[in-house]
Amino acid sequence: MALLITLALLLALGAGLATGPAGLSPGRLWADLTGPDAALLLGQIRAPRTLGAGLVGALLGLSGALAQGLFRNPLADPYLLGSASGAGLGVVLVMAASTLGGVSISLATAAWIERVGLVAAAFAGALSGVLLTLSLARGAAHTLRLLLAGVVVGVLLGAVSDLITVVSPDALRGKQAFMLGSTSFLGWPALALLAAGLVVLAAVATRYARALDALTLGEDSAQSLGLDLARVRLGLVMLLSLGTALAVSQAGLVAFVGLVAPHLVRRNAPGPHAWLLLASAGVGATLLMGADVISRALIAPQELPVGVVTAVLGGAYLVWLLRQRAAG
Repeated sequence: MALLITLALLLALGAGLATGPAGLSPGRLWADLTGPDAALLLGQIRAPRTLGAGLVGALLGLSGALAQGLFRNPLADPYLLGSASGAGLGVVLVMAASTLGGVSISLATAAWIERVGLVAAAFAGALSGVLLTLSLARGAAHTLRLLLAGVVVGVLLGAVSDLITVVSPDALRGKQAFMLGSTSFLGWPALALLAAGLVVLAAVATRYARALDALTLGEDSAQSLGLDLARVRLGLVMLLSLGTALAVSQAGLVAFVGLVAPHLVRRNAPGPHAWLLLASAGVGATLLMGADVISRALIAPQELPVGVVTAVLGGAYLVWLLRQRAAG
């Protein structure tokens, strides 16, 4: 399975480099590599975008595996604890503040807002949403209370975001682009941040692997093994929140990757969480890199939002899975 994931990653990387304005064209890749614009086309556009999509997918896959292990539910995803609604609210606040302040976001400040303001606002908003969830749930001692608090926070922050867009309609454009997800703005600075975050989070997450294995046996069994459940849950919540916030801040809300990637690993190559966490990151990277290729190639030279592609593919996979189980 590890070999298959590696081969799939390499294939997705090659496809990403070979996808340009004319769509997926492996025959033109060599011409692009040897052409006068190779440094621009491949070095500054396609390579960082493709690698960035892989890193974002890996963070979402890792965070999804942590969420499913924490809640002991294969349908859990990284957005359950209010990170998505918090990030969306952060983006809307920045856009609304710019328009209400009389600054035209389509001119001089557009690049700064898109690459600095929105990224920082989405990251801070995602973490703030999770912290609000933890506060409402009074910590992470009870998973059911934590889950319900996440639902409440998601609805509340989503309503506030919608209210702001009513007052400032121009903010709706930024919110819509953020909610659909995009990898088109990923560059080398973003890659450095994503890679550093992934390495640190993966290293720390693997230290919780045995605790996650114990949680699969049930809370009573985990406590009998000497686990401090409240402390373990809090650590897991912070890890998945940081991973989700980092991914969302760079690419927006990319749907289903954090849900489907761990599910695919668990269904096709089950194993302990030390394997599941890293494999989910690899599968998540492959899924998002593949979806990015589809989003660029399907209606080339125009692009589809990558979040729409992952939502369609993820939804189709779940429908197929439900029909298969019903038939069995």
